[in-house]
Amino acid sequence: MAVAPPVAPARRVPPAGSPAIVLGRVGPVLRRRPTLLWWGTAGACFLLYAALSVSRQENLLSSGYDLGIFDQAVRSYADGHLPYAALKGSAHYSVLGDHFSPILLLLVPFYWVCRSADTLLVAQAFLLAVAVVPLARWAHRELGIEAAAVVAFGYGSSWGIASAVGFDFHEVCFAVPLLAFSVEALAAGRWRAAVLWALPLVLVKEDLGATLAVIGLLVAWGGPRLLGLATAVFGLCASAVEVLVLIPMADTSGAGYAYWAKSAGVTTPVHYSLVHRLEAIPYHLFFPHAKLETLIALLAPTAFLALRSRLALIAVPTLIWRFESWTGAYWGTSFHYSADLMPIVFAALIDALAAGRRRGWSARSIRVALAVSLAVSGFMVSRHAFSALMDGSTWQVSAQATAARRIASLVPDGATVAADNQLAPQLTDRTTVFLFPNYPDPGLPTAQYLIADPADPATWPDRPSVYERDLALARAHGYRRIASDDGYILLELTPHQ
Repeated sequence: MAVAPPVAPARRVPPAGSPAIVLGRVGPVLRRRPTLLWWGTAGACFLLYAALSVSRQENLLSSGYDLGIFDQAVRSYADGHLPYAALKGSAHYSVLGDHFSPILLLLVPFYWVCRSADTLLVAQAFLLAVAVVPLARWAHRELGIEAAAVVAFGYGSSWGIASAVGFDFHEVCFAVPLLAFSVEALAAGRWRAAVLWALPLVLVKEDLGATLAVIGLLVAWGGPRLLGLATAVFGLCASAVEVLVLIPMADTSGAGYAYWAKSAGVTTPVHYSLVHRLEAIPYHLFFPHAKLETLIALLAPTAFLALRSRLALIAVPTLIWRFESWTGAYWGTSFHYSADLMPIVFAALIDALAAGRRRGWSARSIRVALAVSLAVSGFMVSRHAFSALMDGSTWQVSAQATAARRIASLVPDGATVAADNQLAPQLTDRTTVFLFPNYPDPGLPTAQYLIADPADPATWPDRPSVYERDLALARAHGYRRIASDDGYILLELTPHQ
């Protein structure tokens, strides 16, 4: 009796509509164990983010505003005090009177092990990197391994994350993974998990209660209405209580919530300024042109498909307060202001592609969208802070930085020091640092030591001419030079005889 030849197992055919390979053929190991993709990418991002951040600190490219302030605040928490930051103008200035960010308490155990500003930079690198995991995992589940690779690369190399890594530390880094895990749960219909991941946003910064409210409304839209509406109300109430009650209570200057003037542009009563600003919202949301450039930069890596997803609505509160502000720094793509928008726009891309696939989009259409996303993300890497990763000088400590560190080492531990913005974070780990020339009160120099760089005067918070004037004022008040190195000078306050 003839025996039929064995039948070869049928090749696994990708489901209809799945994207073809965009990055080239992914290795069989990743196909068998796709978790290696997102965890491996997250690990690589963590190492690169941490290395770049610490290198910037070593080369005096960090600043008192914000790294020095947060170092002082977390150090104060670790010592069992309120989060005081002398760089804000007073030895007893509580940063809770500036922004409501009690989530910084989570960093205290790490400070018990390593009391250094570098600890903040490494923690931030981890928080920003881990957001790769839920985004890539969701993209793989919906669209396949190639889409997961595109999303992992796009988010990991995005300009919003690069700008945050390239500028010190900021509490917003906590919001990034919270939002990434929340939107992944939201898309999967895990409503309670989506809310639980998003609830801590109100402990990150006072404006994020509005972001939580939008997440609540999306839950109410697609899931349990009562849970969603309760979340939305809680988010709005939390922001209101923080801005109107908690921050003014913690403020030691008596000014209340200092960002009303920056947000409304005037110092008139809040209700008056808001009414007049609301009338001009259509104009202020898009002009000056820096705002339009930011919107284009946000959407271009998603091939503008993020606009097809309701998840993009989560970004609206942040964009409104930034674009309605009269502070130009909020409008553009610099600093940390867009970090929490990156997981949102890439989540919106995944959601839009998944919805398109369900509606019958061809594999070619999805493949083209991913190719555009990949190309734009790759192009933008050369335009932001991550381009420094390929620059050899990034990994070398400059002679200037070495000289500054030698001068700083002459300051005794526990002393009070007035330092300019770039020198401040070099000293916050072991001294009480005030910002020169505003220490601790303008025109009243009382710090024991003053470290400055008159050869290259700081341009912030004042002009170089003001810097030089205040340096002369310090000498007139009894500061004498005790050391100098490569343009840096160290002065000590000598009591009048």
